Amino acid sequence: MILIRFQLIRWATLSLLALQLLALAAGCHNEGRSAEPGIKVMTQNVYVGFDVGPLLAAQNPNQIPILAAQAFQQLLSTDFPERAEAIADKVALEQPHLIGFQEVALIRIQSPGDLVTGGTAPAEDVLFDYLEILLSALRARNIEYQIAGTVQNVDIEVPMLVSSNPVSFDDIRLTDFDVVLARSDVVVSNVMSANYAAKAFISNAGLEIPRGYVAVDATVKGNRSYRFVNTHLEDTPFQDVQLMQAQELAATLAAETKPVILLGDLNSSAPEGATYQFLESLGYVDCWLQNSRTDKGEGLTWGHEPDLRNETVQFTVRIDLVLVRPGKRPPAPQDLGTVFAEVWGDELDERTISGLWPSDHAGVIAEIRLPWPLLP
Repeated sequence: MILIRFQLIRWATLSLLALQLLALAAGCHNEGRSAEPGIKVMTQNVYVGFDVGPLLAAQNPNQIPILAAQAFQQLLSTDFPERAEAIADKVALEQPHLIGFQEVALIRIQSPGDLVTGGTAPAEDVLFDYLEILLSALRARNIEYQIAGTVQNVDIEVPMLVSSNPVSFDDIRLTDFDVVLARSDVVVSNVMSANYAAKAFISNAGLEIPRGYVAVDATVKGNRSYRFVNTHLEDTPFQDVQLMQAQELAATLAAETKPVILLGDLNSSAPEGATYQFLESLGYVDCWLQNSRTDKGEGLTWGHEPDLRNETVQFTVRIDLVLVRPGKRPPAPQDLGTVFAEVWGDELDERTISGLWPSDHAGVIAEIRLPWPLLP
């Protein structure tokens, strides 16, 4: 009787061990085929708050102080602190691992100004620091993001008419940044930021417009690593410059073996834009085209009025993009696994309490679950 009980116990133990081994083998088999837990990313052009077109198009320098005053009034009326609250609400809801922000402005003033009298002292008194405003709004929601990297683009100062009787001027200064924020549980390393050699030149103003990118290695959930890149390419009137900037960026990423997530305001309309098609030819896959959402729509991202108070959605193009170049191991490069993406900032109920759109651009949020073999 004792022997029989011993045999039963041994058989039960061996059976349990066999089941565990089978389960482990099945798990290893499935690991090579299933999708990883995923990385969630967001791109948002936050909009500097005024239409820069009239200033850049001015043919007479004497127009600048008046145009600057008009732009400044529009900047005040588009109220970035209020808009930042809406952006922070969306970030708090989605909690992406990584965020790429464009047009993150630092607005400084000198009063009275000295430019009109030939002075050279730069304006240093801060009126609006968009990055600090965003971070403060996020902290108020008890979510922690770190500044993973920034790149400074244009830094321009102009005289601004503040009174016609008596005539007086301030100097107003805009410094533009692109920024990468990382959630507190994401490990960031190998940070690189640079301006492109290719720049647009505004001949009537004698002004070069620098653009740049920020790239970081991001490790998610302890051991999933990606190269994450945020950029704001040149606008459509300078498509040749835009394409050259994309070529520069692609060259810096050519040898990268980790999956590359390239996002931002690329200013190249999908799918017909030359820059878009160039990146596509290099194996960058448009997340929106692999979107698993059944209600995804067209994904258009730009077209709100400069004052952000249009009552209808007027988007015409899709230029805010999330592109992925998977790692160089199989399966085929075009396979992104599972993608869930949405456009945000294109619904009437997403406006602020005073009726402002959060930006003139929609944001794009994408959760990407690459197949395991693509990951390092």
